Amino acid sequence: MRRAFLVPTLLRGNASKMDSTLELIQTAQRFVRQQMEIGEREFICRRGPSPAGSPMAEPPAPQTLEAFYESIKDCRKCPLGKLRTRLVFGAGNPDADVMFIGEAPGREEDLQGAPFVGQAGQLLTKIIQAIRLAREEVYIANILKCRPPNNRDPEPEEIAQCEPHLIRQIELIQPKIICALGRIAGQTLLKTSGALGSLRGKVHRYHGVKLIVTYHPAALLRNPQWKRPTWEDMKLLRREYDGMELG
Repeated sequence: MRRAFLVPTLLRGNASKMDSTLELIQTAQRFVRQQMEIGEREFICRRGPSPAGSPMAEPPAPQTLEAFYESIKDCRKCPLGKLRTRLVFGAGNPDADVMFIGEAPGREEDLQGAPFVGQAGQLLTKIIQAIRLAREEVYIANILKCRPPNNRDPEPEEIAQCEPHLIRQIELIQPKIICALGRIAGQTLLKTSGALGSLRGKVHRYHGVKLIVTYHPAALLRNPQWKRPTWEDMKLLRREYDGMELG
């Protein structure tokens, strides 16, 4: 049975808009009739890209870290957004050459809304100073912006929802080198299940940026014997950084 399209009786507007609307409806009617005549009974409607400035157009991507923070500070894409005290966006130099990326905020970070502010953060500051950099010169962030309950490992879905935020941060900061802190950070960024030992001691790539993996500062507090290999990783980072500076 042929179904007619009904013109809404409450349609308002000037004559030219009315004529344009009627023409559009008549075109749609002709298309449907033609398709039904050749036996089609199902139709798929695809929406093309919306013109700039139209209500359906995508908003422009934030162009500064401050604007990006404002755009995601109320994020609730995963359940962690409902559990957090504060979103831990990141901190440091927005034009940093070196970026340190950990796994997720801990208790102190969740309370203060800043990354690496507890004991592990104090050790990270010393590590950064040991390679002749200041904490204010680098940028520090995490894969997740919200603390997982009891500091458990991030779930795959949580990473999937949050990693785009990290990628946008990297795009805005444009670091020359990234240092992944810990097994989970290294595995997540490199999309691998390889052991930390196999990821250390070499230069990887993450979205075109050089990446070095080392131990998480919290692990060093529990296992002081890992400080020596961490120092070797930091010397590698410094050599890469110096080489890029000379280049």
